[in-house]
Parts: sequence; structure tokens; C-alpha cells
Amino acid sequence: MTVMEVESTSTSKATKLRIAAMEKISERLSSIENLYFPRAVQPEAADPTWRRSILLDLLSRDAAVFLERYGTKLTTEELQVFDALKDDYEINWHLKHLRSVLSPTTQQLKSKSVIVKNRRRAYMDKLINEGQYFSEDAMREREPYLHHEYVGKFQDPAARGMARPGERWSETLLRRAEEAVLIAKIQGEQMRLGVDESEWVGNEKPMEEEEEEEEEEEEGKKQDDEGKLMDSKADNDANPVSCSTKIPLADQKGSKDGSDTNTTSAEHVWRQELSEAEMQDQIDQFTYIMQQKFLSGEDHEHLDYSRIDEDEALDDHWIKEANYDAEEKYFSGD
Repeated sequence: MTVMEVESTSTSKATKLRIAAMEKISERLSSIENLYFPRAVQPEAADPTWRRSILLDLLSRDAAVFLERYGTKLTTEELQVFDALKDDYEINWHLKHLRSVLSPTTQQLKSKSVIVKNRRRAYMDKLINEGQYFSEDAMREREPYLHHEYVGKFQDPAARGMARPGERWSETLLRRAEEAVLIAKIQGEQMRLGVDESEWVGNEKPMEEEEEEEEEEEEGKKQDDEGKLMDSKADNDANPVSCSTKIPLADQKGSKDGSDTNTTSAEHVWRQELSEAEMQDQIDQFTYIMQQKFLSGEDHEHLDYSRIDEDEALDDHWIKEANYDAEEKYFSGD
């Protein structure tokens, strides 16, 4: 066998091996649910057999486009099939990029982490400007207990059940039902943390009722103290030698200031009045915590972080910021 025949045989074997690998790749990808297909071939792509044929046809015709479209679905071993074509600049670029995603270096991981943080911050700025996601009501809906601890316990809970200007009755009823769900969530967290049931949100007594009870307790206490004094006086008159009955110090204090020392401040937490500036400070603290939770990825139940982290359009935000900072620095230098 001549050298040319040997080379021809080797090339033929390599080609057959590559074709077999391509067919295997197409077969595996065709079984993936919701795999992307261009609109022009979507009707045929509904049939698994046609899906395989469409993938194999694209892989045979344009490997670069195949890698661009489906490269993230390939394994490390499957990428090796394309090494025979890496002399092509576009294919080689895709291979390097895909391998860096599959097996990133330490430096690439750090770089990716910075990019992700910047994109999330850019997206957060967008959400802040839109005004809905980080509104007080929206944040309370996502974290009702945290809102209660920072803001809610300083607000009048009755106000949340009142009808709002321009609101239809059906909307008021729906909002009250949603409020009941949030209250239940807060109580569930208070139960988990071992908070006394008397201090649970929703268990507060109306202010008028508490004032009436306090007045009754004060009146009863005064009557008890007067009774003790009368008894003491009668005993002293009957037996001058005996020592007079002394009123406990705690009772004396109670009678002076008219308050019950056993009354817990927690029962009145929601009635603590804050100034407008103090309330705004509480809201700002709560908002800051919620923003940090978003940046750290804790809002995955409400947002698709993969879409945010992979959105290259968000990088434009930081390019504009960098240009603006550079201009500010330049003019401030003058």
C-alpha cells in the first residue's frame, strides 16, 4: 500500500469517526425538551426524527453556527469532536469560550464574578427606577416578617384594612384577603422564633379597649391601696403597740405613677410613634437589606437570575457609568 493510500485510509477512518460522533451529538440534543429552533423549521422540529435531521444538517453545513446556537448544551467530550476544525478562526473562538465556561480558571472565575455583580447592580438600578419591585408594598409581600420588624410594628395595622381613595369594594376585599395571608406568614415566623403569642401581630387589642382596661386596673389599684390604709389605721387604733402595716414599695410606685409595672412594652410596639425622619430611616434600612438580598441572589423565587447574569446588554450601564465618572474626574481636575 502506498503512502497516499495509507493517508487516504486514515482520512476516511477519521471522517467516519467524526460523522459517527456528529450523529451521536445530534441524537442526544434532539431529545432535549424546549431546545431552540429557528421559526422556519419549528413545524418540522415537533417531530423527534426531524429534529435529529435538522441538527445533523446544520452541524454538517456550518459548525460555527451550530456551536453558537447549541454549544452550551455540549459536554467536554463532545467539544473535542470539533478540534479537527479549530484552524477556522470562528470555530476556534467558540471552542475557547465554551471550554472557559465548562472549566474556568481561577482568574476567569473572579472575572465572571465581577461581571455578574455589575450586571445585577445594573438590573437593580433599572428596577429602582421603575419604582415597583422595591416599593414598600412589594418588598413587604416578599418579606412580610422582615418588614414587620423594621417598619410594620411602628404602623397602625388597622389602616391597611381601610378602603383607599378611588378603590372599588371588590378591590378592598381582595386586598384584605391578601393582607390576611401576610399576617399569617408573619405569625408563622413569630411562632417559629418563639415569640409570645400575646405579642403576635394581629393579636393587639384596640387602643380604646386597652385604655379602658388600664383605667379599670388603676381604679382597682387605688381602691386596694385605700383599703389597705384603712385596715392599717384600724389595726393601729385597736393595737397601738403593733407595727403599722407597710405598703410594698412596688405598690407605692404603682400608685404614684398610675402604671402597671408588669405591662410589657411589646404589647404596645405597633403604637410607638416615630417622627417622619425616624420612620424614613427605618424604611431605608429595610430597603437596603432587601437590595442586598437581591444582589446576593436570594430573590431566586421572584426573578430568573440566569437571564440577568448572562445579559450582556447590562454591561452598557457600566460603560456609561465609567464614562460619566471619567468626565466628572476630568472636569473636577480643572
